[in-house]
Amino acid sequence: MELPHPRIGSLLRESYDAASFQSICELLASAGTLRIPRLETGLFAAASTTEFSQGTNYHSTWVRDTVHVAYAHFANGQPAVAAKAAAALCQFFRTQEPRLRDVIKNPALKADPMRRPHIRFNGDTLQELSQQWAHAQNDAIGYFLWLTTTLCQEQVLPLGPDDVSLLQLFPQYLAAIEYWADEDSGHWEETRKIEASSIGPVVAGLRKLQALWPSATTQQLIARGEQALCEILPAECRQPDPAKSREYDSALLFLIYPLGVVSVDSPMAETIVTRTVENLLGPVGIKRYLKDSFYCNDYESLIAAAGDDPTRDFSNDQATRDAMLKPNAEAQWCLFDPIISVIYGQRYLLHRRSTDHERQTFFLNRSLRQITVSDPPRCAELQCPELYYVERGKLQTSKAVPLLWTQANLWTALTVMEQALAT
Repeated sequence: MELPHPRIGSLLRESYDAASFQSICELLASAGTLRIPRLETGLFAAASTTEFSQGTNYHSTWVRDTVHVAYAHFANGQPAVAAKAAAALCQFFRTQEPRLRDVIKNPALKADPMRRPHIRFNGDTLQELSQQWAHAQNDAIGYFLWLTTTLCQEQVLPLGPDDVSLLQLFPQYLAAIEYWADEDSGHWEETRKIEASSIGPVVAGLRKLQALWPSATTQQLIARGEQALCEILPAECRQPDPAKSREYDSALLFLIYPLGVVSVDSPMAETIVTRTVENLLGPVGIKRYLKDSFYCNDYESLIAAAGDDPTRDFSNDQATRDAMLKPNAEAQWCLFDPIISVIYGQRYLLHRRSTDHERQTFFLNRSLRQITVSDPPRCAELQCPELYYVERGKLQTSKAVPLLWTQANLWTALTVMEQALAT
């Protein structure tokens, strides 16, 4: 696979003016690259399902992905779309109140991820999925709180009494599981550990909740999370067990944007970005973390030989998947370059430093180079993929094309570039 797409490549510049940038936006618009499909409920599947990708789990709705995609609509001038998605999430989580209350009453239940509130479900019907899944994902809970309270503060999401009652139940749940020291499966739904990228979204959500409905309990929970972040960052995990220790993880970027738990202009933000780039940057995309076995080289062939599903829950069987990994064979993801571009773009808008704008442009160009060339039946041209990996010597995408989270992040990166060029 030759990247970038030739029509994209011909438009890339080391420095853009309004006209050259507009040419890129017009191409993406004509190709539908950033067209994000919505379910009737207002929610989003993780990826657009094609005949080729029907055997994966990506047709389901994930809370975390939906929040990222919904917030991108809000940030890019479509607040009604974000509000409808948030309202549907509230409707789903009202079905999860019994699980919340059960764990509040008996915190030992948190050991079983199926007893926790579910964070992946049928987005068409708002019903639970019976499939065993790693629902111990505190980041998803935090993202939900953060989105709904943010939209409420911005007066685009009216909350009824049932919604308020639901939201005010979460501090009790988070206290019961001691989220600041709770081992969860996190963004990547894997081995449970204490992760900064899971604590951070909860802190973000609780801060917004505290601004709307102040309470001593919520403030204490925020302080617990902030202290944990101080002890862990800039690493992801600092537990003694090697399987639960991780210095670098690209999910930490989300603490800077969109969550703002780490201020975009802070030394810690610079440290997180620098460590990500120095340790996880690949020639095409960015690794989630070192020794990540998901979609490692020859992943689909190895999974097929084992008679397995490439997107199944490996959280209790990580060793099986990790055995497939060879050195330096991690997948390169397309979620992160646009987020780094946004971070540098926001810094440029604050201080007008040319170095920030140069980095903003560099990472936006990397994002644009990731847009697909035609590779039937795997993917059509000019789409936003989940990742690239090597299968039998050939660079190709995963089956999740287009991935809505990638579309959302690129959309925001383009918006911030437009803002930078307008100043």
